[in-house]
Amino acid sequence: MLLEILSFDFMQNALIAGVLVAIACGVMGSFVVVNKLTGLSGGVAHASYGGVGLAAFVGFSPMLGSLAFALVCAILMGFLTWKNRSRSDTLIGVIWAFGMALGIILTDLKPGYANDMMSFLFGSILTVPTSLLVFMGLLLFMILFFTVFYFKEFLALSYDPEFAQIKGVPVFPLYLLLISLITFTVVMAVQAVGLILVIALLTIPAYIAESHANHLKMMIYISVAISIFLVLSGLMIAYYINFTVGPVIILIGVLAYLFNLLFLQFKKKRHA
Repeated sequence: MLLEILSFDFMQNALIAGVLVAIACGVMGSFVVVNKLTGLSGGVAHASYGGVGLAAFVGFSPMLGSLAFALVCAILMGFLTWKNRSRSDTLIGVIWAFGMALGIILTDLKPGYANDMMSFLFGSILTVPTSLLVFMGLLLFMILFFTVFYFKEFLALSYDPEFAQIKGVPVFPLYLLLISLITFTVVMAVQAVGLILVIALLTIPAYIAESHANHLKMMIYISVAISIFLVLSGLMIAYYINFTVGPVIILIGVLAYLFNLLFLQFKKKRHA
């Protein structure tokens, strides 16, 4: 089965892209969950559509367009929500809506491009070219480098930002860096499952991992393993039944999440 899949160049690229995305989602998804940044991540994902529309209108790489636009929106969200968490949902929603609306309008102004935009809504992992793999690999390298280099600071930021600030940790700059790394992950994951489903891939493995981990490092390792399983199994199943890859990956993820809930309930009753 696997040898048959690997005989096609597009499937080789898809498998590599899937692993890159899964590692990124496993790592940064853990920080999204523990820092309760799911709403912000969703805002970044949908706002990135504005960058795709802008890239289509001007005529340059949609991946670069979505990354640049999403990064600007993410930093703006970070500044607006850092000291005003009570209104963060409203502010994120406004930026989210602006990005989506801008992307749709710019697409309408570019005749013949609307159908291509569907791949950004639902993913296009089967059409990832080698050049894009290199770009995704660079993004993953940056994610892993900064995560390892600033892991202790990110750990302090995630669980006790007030104490970290007292100890002299530059909390706000690290918060912006964390948001930027999440943005890199979101833009990568859009290639696999599309911006509509990207938050599920970013959070489901981390939610499952959190229930079985004693510390953040363990949570990250488990989350990465689950992410790789979801992406690769979804890719293979979608290939053989000829379904869209993104929704299949997420459906398997939802089933895994429900199975984990049942397992935890069974475990709780058994030890009661």
